[in-house]
Amino acid sequence: MAKAHFHKHQRVFVRPVGTWALIEQVKPHWVKGMDEPVRISYDCGLGRDFTTDELSEEERDEQDTGRWRLMRAKNKWQSPDECAHHPFPGTFPIVVTDQQDWGGWRVPGAEYDRDPQLIEFQARVITAAPTLMKLAEKLAEQAEKPDELPDELREIVEVARATLKRIKSRPSGTAPSSARAA
Repeated sequence: MAKAHFHKHQRVFVRPVGTWALIEQVKPHWVKGMDEPVRISYDCGLGRDFTTDELSEEERDEQDTGRWRLMRAKNKWQSPDECAHHPFPGTFPIVVTDQQDWGGWRVPGAEYDRDPQLIEFQARVITAAPTLMKLAEKLAEQAEKPDELPDELREIVEVARATLKRIKSRPSGTAPSSARAA
């Protein structure tokens, strides 16, 4: 009997092809008289079906911030001609922080129209935030051996530690989300 190891729309690495793909369809192979499928294959839109052994899923960190990505949404209020001065006429950036392409950061159209270059820059910075945080954590780990560090690097490590402390601490007067729901 076979169990599905992956699900539809999951991002997987397809080893025989050497590329990442989304699973478009999970295909169970049934045999008459059996309660469960004998084997399962996956259609990734690459011309043939793949078995579980040929696919691997993304590895996650213990504190997974996900794969934050920059997407573009259609501007409903202005035509591409009206906003020809924008970097990408007819669209505006959305930073998605959830696997289901929702949640994250958006900006009102009027604010984007006021300074599109600044908003595009902010979107790229927010998208890079998880990577920058990992970099800051690696720098902060270097503080465990302060005697071995040059003075310039020691200053950078201290800035990284202070920044991480500011990110991870809660503002005073706020409760965790689980406590607010009670």
